[in-house]
Order: sequence, then structure tokens, then C-alpha cells
Amino acid sequence: MSIKLNPYLNFDGNTKEAVYFYEKALGGKVMGIMLFSDMPENPDHPLTDDMKDRVMHAHLKVGDFDLMFSDTFPGMPFQAGGDTVQIAIHPAEEAQARAIFAALEDGGQVVMPLQPTEWSPLYGIVKDKFGVTFQVNMPAEEPCVE
Repeated sequence: MSIKLNPYLNFDGNTKEAVYFYEKALGGKVMGIMLFSDMPENPDHPLTDDMKDRVMHAHLKVGDFDLMFSDTFPGMPFQAGGDTVQIAIHPAEEAQARAIFAALEDGGQVVMPLQPTEWSPLYGIVKDKFGVTFQVNMPAEEPCVE
């Protein structure tokens, strides 16, 4: 059996800003953004003006992986951030790890600075300006097995 998982992030009206922020910070490519107003009108559920510009679905490709996004409906309960889910990023090169960490740190908060650990030559945790927590973990070199 094959299965594929990806994070799906929800925001409260600022999804477009977040998608373009992550596109730049993570070196990704926006694959598409669909607004609620792009959907066919439904007279049983008319859109209010403040809903029309909210993102119904957005897709960002980062390397071989997908990040997906959506805005909540106005007035829906929304809690930014939280630590129940974190996104782990595994850049192969130190320069890339440092650049990603710095980009996510801009307007955010460093939880654990980038530093060597027992399991990684460079590891750190940062909560970005949207309240999403990222672990930047540069993989250790694989030992040579002969």
C-alpha cells in the first residue's frame, strides 16, 4: 500500500500572504490559488463580500512535497499557531538550512537557535510570523558502510 501525506494549513483571511511568504522562504512554487469567489454561486449559500477574497484552497510545491492552505470562513473559530503539529524541514546543505531558518524567523520567534545536536550538525526550531512552528533539521552524514 502506498500513501502520501501533506500538511494542510488554515489561516484567518491571510492565506495569500502566507503562501507567498512560504514560497519565498522555502524556495517553493505556487501551483494554484482558488478563492471562494472562484466557485460557482450557490443561492442557498451566498458569499458575503468578506468571504469572496478568502482562499478556498492553495497549493505550494516545495521540492517533491506539497503544502496546502485555506482560509476559514469569517467568524469561524480560529486559533493561530499551536504546537500540536510542527513542520520538519530537512535541507541537505548548511547554507540552505541557515537561509530557510532566517526567512522563517523574520517576524517570528526563535524557539531553539540553529546549533549542532547529537543527531544533527545543524538543528533549530522557529515559530514564524503566522504562528506555525518549523523544525529545521540538517541530516547527519550517513556513515559509510562497506
